[in-house]
Amino acid sequence: MIRALDRKLVRDLLRLKGQVVSIAFVIASGVALLVMSLTAIEALSDSADAYYERYRFGHVFSTLKRAPRHLGPRIAEIPGVQSVELRIVMQAVVDVEGFPEPLMGRLVSVPEGEQPVLNQLALRSGRLVASGRTDEVVINESFARAHNLQPGDRIAAIIDDTRRELRVVGTAMSPEFIYVLSPFALIPDKERYGILWMGQSALEAAYDYDGAFNDVALTVLRGTDTRTTVQSLDALLAPYGGLGAVDRADHLSSWFVMNELEQNRATARILPTIFLLVAAFLTNMVLSRLIATERAEIGLLKAFGYGRYEVGWHYTKLIVVMIALGIVIGWVLGAMLGRVNTELYAQNLNFAVLIYRPGPASFLLGAFFSLAVGLGATARAVHRAASLPPVVAMRPPAPPAFRRRQAVRDGFRNWIDEPTRIIFRQLARWPVRAAVMSLSYAGAIGLLVLSLYFSDAISLIARTHFGEAQREELALGFTDPKATPVLREIERLPGVLAVEPMRAVPATLFAGPNSHRGGLQGLPADAKMSQIYDSERGPLPVPAAGVALSRALADKLGVDVGDVVQADVLEGHRPSLSLPVSEVFDSFIGMMAYIDLATLNRELGDRPVAGYVNAVIDEAQLGELIAALKGRPSVSTLAFKSVAIENFHEIVASSLVVFVGFFTLFSFSLAFGISYNTQRIALSERGRELATLRVLGFSRHDTLYILVGETLVLVCLALPVGCLVGYGLTAAFVNASGFQTELMRLPLAIEPSTYGIAVLIVIAASLVSAIAMKRQIDQLDLISVLKTRE
Repeated sequence: MIRALDRKLVRDLLRLKGQVVSIAFVIASGVALLVMSLTAIEALSDSADAYYERYRFGHVFSTLKRAPRHLGPRIAEIPGVQSVELRIVMQAVVDVEGFPEPLMGRLVSVPEGEQPVLNQLALRSGRLVASGRTDEVVINESFARAHNLQPGDRIAAIIDDTRRELRVVGTAMSPEFIYVLSPFALIPDKERYGILWMGQSALEAAYDYDGAFNDVALTVLRGTDTRTTVQSLDALLAPYGGLGAVDRADHLSSWFVMNELEQNRATARILPTIFLLVAAFLTNMVLSRLIATERAEIGLLKAFGYGRYEVGWHYTKLIVVMIALGIVIGWVLGAMLGRVNTELYAQNLNFAVLIYRPGPASFLLGAFFSLAVGLGATARAVHRAASLPPVVAMRPPAPPAFRRRQAVRDGFRNWIDEPTRIIFRQLARWPVRAAVMSLSYAGAIGLLVLSLYFSDAISLIARTHFGEAQREELALGFTDPKATPVLREIERLPGVLAVEPMRAVPATLFAGPNSHRGGLQGLPADAKMSQIYDSERGPLPVPAAGVALSRALADKLGVDVGDVVQADVLEGHRPSLSLPVSEVFDSFIGMMAYIDLATLNRELGDRPVAGYVNAVIDEAQLGELIAALKGRPSVSTLAFKSVAIENFHEIVASSLVVFVGFFTLFSFSLAFGISYNTQRIALSERGRELATLRVLGFSRHDTLYILVGETLVLVCLALPVGCLVGYGLTAAFVNASGFQTELMRLPLAIEPSTYGIAVLIVIAASLVSAIAMKRQIDQLDLISVLKTRE
């Protein structure tokens, strides 16, 4: 008996192969998304851990003005400190032959002829700097690739007001620079900002730092509380201009990596869950109708002695096979896409160690959720099939009661043809089924809206930040704050139309038990270029007193307008400021705190100075301006807004295209699976009816129209509901914890075109399934269909 049921199972699977494959692909979509997200998280986490350990990435870091090297033993005596690395770190203007713009570089000292104790170099080509060679440098690999630099090539750098020719002897990566950002930048610029490792003696001689350092990295023993280490190091370095120590979690590069991991975790929690739930709903809907078409077979099985448990187990195995096929397909797709996703991250994040060895946990979790959701969703349909008495099962289901409505008799007959009346009559006979099917299409539209939403959000962020909040075309940063005469000197450069000063100082903000390590940005009272910009209210005035906080920072500190925050400035004589919160504004990027520039300079005890200058320039004189800037050693940062926008779109859009492509493809498979299964089951249910229509003179096109037209009507009914579902899913995703980070907050903004594209994709999926159904209609055997078993 069991073998006979197994043979029937195989025959059923072969007979329903189209529906089995389409349902499997619906399930595979959710599994693939889950496996892709989890394996990418696992790979990034494993790669970062291995990279950090192999190349001895520090645990605590600090930058200072200048301190004697004999302070090193005192640093090593801090409880829990294991290793200490003292370095010289400077900013310099770099000149690469053939590149017109001045480039920025970060000079980092390393021991000659050997690896540093911490933050070691992963050599990609060449060698380390040799002892006694003051003109040798190792450069980071991404910068070398951007300029096609090889060991043996030469570059120039302005080091302490002196132009020096440097010879590249190697290219490398470092765990300290996985995410390479120039000062005051949001997006890496591999072409215009590089890391140059030079011999320690060379930098000591160039900057007169013999026996001194201005940067330190530590590692601590296992179990040491780094917060205590940070406090002790800050106290020790405060007399030497310490700018505040940070642990690994707050180190810029590591923070960006952790931010990427957190966003991936949020994606893995939310999106696959949505897909699996929608897939479960569709699977339940499709399999319920599929089992309903097996009423006669169920009756025969019971008449021949099969019990309810055997029948129930038979249909459970049918469902398990479909789900298992979907799981296997999802595993394969998820593993492939997980590797692609990981390699995409590796292109943007400079990992010298990339490990992609997904463990079984991700795959088993995907299988478990798919089976649990799939079997849970179809349990009622299986129970109903197994509980049917043989006599009831072998009897055809009673047709719905038919009533001729006055509107139908008097209205539809005059302006709707007979096939169209059949379509609407069928929908009216089964209103609950029609509503469920329409909700299925609405779910597919909603998932597509969610998938396409990300491009809308990124576009709005770019427009708001670069187009509205930042109106300057060029930003210049100085090695040290400069007085007003320097601003006038910048204004006299060729092509500069207007300038505006700005200053940023590192600071720790406190409000009760809450704190944030960031900074204060000083803007002039009449700021027009770099503005305080609220995403809803637009530009806001710089507060005459107090501080303006972004909404994300205010929420982190637990304050609002009228409250007071404490700002411990980590520069100059390190004052502690009590600042009332004058304004809270909504922004999409960063956690900003703005203060009046004059107030900031006064509180720091400085004359009117600026650390940065924003400028509006004449594009026609850009070449002359670039030539003039190349000879200014005091400039440590140079950022063109056009380049920042280009990098933003290049890096974010490249990831976004793949990301949106994945989800759009999966959403299309859902829509196709719904449409194909609906039409295929309808053909099974109404095969005799359609064959009868053919005998009565209806053409193949008429029968195809009746079958497909029902689907198109349901799709049309689903359009407004699907758009609402899409908005709801997007709102739930945007507001989910873990995805709104300190770096970026996604706005809930969906363009009308996104709804239109989602609708068109679902319609296209329905039409593709209709083409597949045309072949089934054309091959309809009228004689065999019209035969009855009674």
